[in-house]
Amino acid sequence: MPRIVVDVMPKPEILDPQGKAIVGALPRLGFTAFSSVRQGKRFELLVDGEVTEEILAQARDAAETLLSNPVIEDVVNVEVVEA
Repeated sequence: MPRIVVDVMPKPEILDPQGKAIVGALPRLGFTAFSSVRQGKRFELLVDGEVTEEILAQARDAAETLLSNPVIEDVVNVEVVEA
């Protein structure tokens, strides 16, 4: 069953307190190679049958109107992943 994966991230100008907390914790846990973290959201939409261009367009529309808040978030990826 194919999946459509949607990734949503905070806009660059929006503060990301969760990412800031994570980047602060990483060195304390021994992960010293990372200087910045931005936390986003991932949605997986299961599709019954084949993913057509129409279904992919519906997923993009849902990502822009329902899965993200366009004031503070960007949809950065919509892709089909075969399960």
